[in-house]
Amino acid sequence: MMQDFYLHELSNGIRVVHKQVVHTKIVHCGFVLDIGSRDELPYQMGLAHFWEHMAFKGTLKRKAYHILNRLDSVGGELNAYTTKEKICFYASVLDQYLENALELLTDITFHSTFPEKQIEKERGVILEEMSMYEDSPEDALQDIFDSLVFPDHPLGHNILGTTETLNSFQRQHFLEFVQQNLDTGRLIFSCVGNISPKKAIRLAEKYLGNLPVFKAERQRRPFDGYKPVQQELERSIMQAHFSMGRPAFALRDEQRLPFFMLTNILGGPANTSRLNMALREKKGFVYNVDASYTPYTDTGLFSISFATEPGQLQKSIRLVEQEFRKLCDKPLGTLQLHAAQEQLIGQLAMAEENNASLMLMMGKSILDMERIESLEDIFARIRKISASELQYLAQEMLQPQSFSSLTLKPAK
Repeated sequence: MMQDFYLHELSNGIRVVHKQVVHTKIVHCGFVLDIGSRDELPYQMGLAHFWEHMAFKGTLKRKAYHILNRLDSVGGELNAYTTKEKICFYASVLDQYLENALELLTDITFHSTFPEKQIEKERGVILEEMSMYEDSPEDALQDIFDSLVFPDHPLGHNILGTTETLNSFQRQHFLEFVQQNLDTGRLIFSCVGNISPKKAIRLAEKYLGNLPVFKAERQRRPFDGYKPVQQELERSIMQAHFSMGRPAFALRDEQRLPFFMLTNILGGPANTSRLNMALREKKGFVYNVDASYTPYTDTGLFSISFATEPGQLQKSIRLVEQEFRKLCDKPLGTLQLHAAQEQLIGQLAMAEENNASLMLMMGKSILDMERIESLEDIFARIRKISASELQYLAQEMLQPQSFSSLTLKPAK
């Protein structure tokens, strides 16, 4: 037992993590696989995400309709997503249907058949998804920006892949990719709901215990050799869309939590974030401005994004850099530091109220950190972060000359 989380390892290496939450009728459960788009070889770009789609398209004992109907018919939800380092298949159902959900999730994760006809159909769906993202400047901005910061590296590749790779995939590519990457030691079944740990583990043993051991030999290619790059592109848009950023701290870096807090002060979700106050509240230059920090196993990405009238772009960039200088030049006062700590603590506590997010977080945390840290421990660490530590991080990380930038501007 880890705090109120139960962790159980099956004989094939699959780990089961469970948290019992009594005041709910809904159970959330899913598989978190330590496989993502960064694990693709150049000719496989987009295959992890395509696999996520194909998992719903047929197994050894189910056709696509029967997969979708299995939980739909009892008011449940079945879903999946792919990131640079993870694939997740998950479900939410009334607790009496947990067994149905676990059996179905096991079927689509381990027994997909990748039918040729469905590959053709889903290829069209993903090409439409690519067009949809291309039509959205915010999404296109993020994808192109990743490729600027991580050039010629899998972390810089678009999760959806390219039109060329997408059109090349056949059934054999999926079978090969699963064989190369599926590893029962790097795979978590996570569950949150009003289910006793004993029942959760009994069901996991029943449906997962007899699965064979899978071993992946792949090694993730580390990222190094970053150089700042500035790029401007024209698009058929009304506003100028801008992103600036740089590599940041990896998941296990000691500086990760203090830097997350610094990012939150700068441009987190709160209306009182420094960038929101400077660009929106005081000047009315933007509708929205975000600072985000995504840690990966060996590096991270810090970025700031906004859209504005083309004539206000340079003024907006100067305001962002002005906020950088303030954080570099002057440590937070005692009251400011306390407010920033309490704000972050409140946001994290509210995020854990969402049991579906909690279930996914538990799985990812065990894969990435080999443990789940209790909220109390995280809060204690946040309260220990000092003003001088934040100022040091600002001086190290918020130097405009180290930033790459991307501007999508209206075509003349």
